[in-house]
Amino acid sequence: MLLALSAPLPGSAQLRGHGGPVRALAIAPDGRIAISGGFDHSGILWAIDQGTALSVLRFHDGAVNAVAALDGGRFVTASEDGRIALWQAGRPEPVEIFSDHAGPIAALAVSPDGASLASASWDGTAHIRFLAGGPVRVLRGHAGNVNAVAFLPDGRLVTGGYDATLRVWPLAETDEPPRIVQLPSPVNSVAVAGEGEIVAAGADSVVRFLSADGTIRASVDLATNPVIGLALSPDGRRVAAATVAGTVAMIDRGAAKVAFSLVGPGLPVWSLAFRPDGTELLTGGGDRLVRRWNAGTGEPIGSLSMPRPVDSLAAFKGDHGAEVFRACVACHTLTPEDGTRAGPTLSGVFGRRVATAEGYTFSQALKGLDIVWDARTISKLFEIGPSRYTPGTKMPEQTINNPDDREALVRFLERATKTP
Repeated sequence: MLLALSAPLPGSAQLRGHGGPVRALAIAPDGRIAISGGFDHSGILWAIDQGTALSVLRFHDGAVNAVAALDGGRFVTASEDGRIALWQAGRPEPVEIFSDHAGPIAALAVSPDGASLASASWDGTAHIRFLAGGPVRVLRGHAGNVNAVAFLPDGRLVTGGYDATLRVWPLAETDEPPRIVQLPSPVNSVAVAGEGEIVAAGADSVVRFLSADGTIRASVDLATNPVIGLALSPDGRRVAAATVAGTVAMIDRGAAKVAFSLVGPGLPVWSLAFRPDGTELLTGGGDRLVRRWNAGTGEPIGSLSMPRPVDSLAAFKGDHGAEVFRACVACHTLTPEDGTRAGPTLSGVFGRRVATAEGYTFSQALKGLDIVWDARTISKLFEIGPSRYTPGTKMPEQTINNPDDREALVRFLERATKTP
């Protein structure tokens, strides 16, 4: 669907068009066009330098969690609806659709030769397909959601999952098992450098640099901010790490140190991508914008409009539970008048059956769960993590390990979500 959106002036630091958080980003090989995927179920093609939307890609029945750019003006979108769509620029409908996953798709990767596409899914598998056609290779073994996928330079695939493992799969489909690397916490994102070093990060806020045999060369701790996205600069010298807290750490890969941080409006940054010349980084996040940054300095490109949302927690200043909840405000509101965001409103959540909040579309898997929200079930959700307690959820993976923090959060929600 071609659409002329109200767009910023050329050179603006923001590309505005999505109706929800920007979940995924990729940039075409020529560096001129970007594709973004959003919680609003759409993809958008952007002319980066002009700051304009070229077309809106509408096909999916759920959030577009992953996108990829191919050569020849082709783009790929993948969604929580379990489907992958292949698009040709200028055409209003997908030219091909793949529906072989049985759960939400979380990530995509294109092979170094551009011939294959890999997908990671919450159905517990990763798939590799030849874009020219042929059978799909299905990789099984992860215990739970597969959140991340990347190709090594020699064509082998790396996957990362909720089970806190990295798996390096053999090049061909044989009886040889994958190499398994156990990490301390769930893996949200992986990237691979040109010489084969693997970068992995996730729930424990640590960015790790590993060889393909699992040896950890170095790590960078980003404090208490879970990492939800990674991107490597084209020259491989820098790693951009996006966090739930809304900052992006630009890491010197060789030194394994943060060079500087990009500071946005304080909402989660879900996605990032470097332009091919390495001078610019694009980010997408909870503010519904694609933002442009100078990758060498961390400064925004063009004028930076960064209005902060009204602080819905200002009335709860000093409440420890409210501070724990602050990581949730990007996706959830507390009162009915504030409506829904990426997730349903929590107004009246206590005593409510899971997946029954009005005005929000829930997955069939979530609707089938026998859970009523109360102090015990909400605490359990954050003790073991959403993907284990509520399989089929759209909620990003996060746990609260400290029982006192969980108790404070529950007590806060009891007070703050009561309806008249």
